[in-house]
Amino acid sequence: MALTATTDQDTRRRRTVLWVVSLATVGLIFDGYDLVVYGAVVSTFLKDPSQLGEVTPAMAGTLGSYALLGMMFGALLAGAFGDILGRRKVMLISYAWFSVGMFITALMSTTTTFGVMRFLTGLGIGALIATTATLVTEIAPPGKKNLCSAISYAGVPLGSLLGALLAILFLDAIGWRGLFMIGALPILTLLPLALVKMPESVPWLVARGRIDEAWAVSERTGVPIPDSVPEAEQAEKVGLAGLFSRHFIFATVVVGLMGALAQFLNYYLNTWLPVLMEQAGFNTKGSLAFLLMLSGGAIIGTLAGSRCADLFGPKPVVAACFLIGAVSIALLTLDLPLAVRLPLIAVVGFGTTGTSILIYGLVANHFPTRMRAAAVAWLAGFGRLGGVSGPLLGGLFLAAGLGVNAVFYVLGGLALAGAVLTLLVPKTKHAIDIHSAPVELSVPVGAGARPVASIT
Repeated sequence: MALTATTDQDTRRRRTVLWVVSLATVGLIFDGYDLVVYGAVVSTFLKDPSQLGEVTPAMAGTLGSYALLGMMFGALLAGAFGDILGRRKVMLISYAWFSVGMFITALMSTTTTFGVMRFLTGLGIGALIATTATLVTEIAPPGKKNLCSAISYAGVPLGSLLGALLAILFLDAIGWRGLFMIGALPILTLLPLALVKMPESVPWLVARGRIDEAWAVSERTGVPIPDSVPEAEQAEKVGLAGLFSRHFIFATVVVGLMGALAQFLNYYLNTWLPVLMEQAGFNTKGSLAFLLMLSGGAIIGTLAGSRCADLFGPKPVVAACFLIGAVSIALLTLDLPLAVRLPLIAVVGFGTTGTSILIYGLVANHFPTRMRAAAVAWLAGFGRLGGVSGPLLGGLFLAAGLGVNAVFYVLGGLALAGAVLTLLVPKTKHAIDIHSAPVELSVPVGAGARPVASIT
């Protein structure tokens, strides 16, 4: 009888994990889509003043940075309110928010209104990015948390690939406004599904003292009630206070800088790579094909890298990925045939966008549970400083007449700096392995208490 109950619980949990990871991945696909769709249409804005008015390279970089600035604030807001509102509610609000934002953006006719809507849309996307890792980690079973997180965040480069492909196929037919309206589809598709299939985090409900709700969700989803915390974690400060405590402040600063560098490389290349390739002699559609390779390499590399992180730990894997990014970007300065340059761009995608995704796994492993949500929000929020700088400096580089090869050398140097920073992430006895053995912690459930399920 007990075996049957356990098997039924495992079945329900597998189904729940599948739904949550699938919905989370689709949500982040639209983040990647939003990232690339602007890069795909920026050449149109530069060439055709009838769209938004006259757009210079510097202004194009500024417009690109507005969405990323919004993402930064959105991520930090999610870190502040996610533990109050709940993971599920923040994600549902984010889906609705950025969908409406994308639709309204498609209606804008001036650079000012376009920039404002890019910022407002970014708020929703940033909140989604900062919350997704927390919910997925708390739903996923032990031993598969890194893999589930990597699959979810692989939605970002997958969305970038989709954005580049749709731009190649439909930009001439539906224009930039039509491409932006595609980004509003989640409010009609993803949001209704998430309302039905995405549960609240059981550990969060327990932490908030909402035990009856936690039991109801646990019984419906198969996600067990947490009854313990790792022993070393019990005395730690919670949330942002823990991140900036004396034991974690150095690691907090280092991973923040790593995230900023990775996001700079990610957003710079996804925004300006088509323009750089046009300057190198490729036509518009050929330049967009490089975005496809960039995103495809990121997807494959992220999944492979997550498996390596499970085997060898995320720190050496992230450092190696930064190094791969540095070398592959530097190789782009060589006069290579197209048959070599295209797969090399895929390797660049692995070393830049892929690295920015794998850092989430490093943070989830390094910081203990009581501050993990705040750590992910910090990574997503502070990392957006690099994301904001990418499109902005890209426009300034072009306006200053910096050559394509010089740009690639700068980007390669930054990737190398990221590898060095990763090696500086300290080993600390206060860092908690998310698979470590727990100690018992009683959970009061009041009258009619039920036995608490084990999480190991």
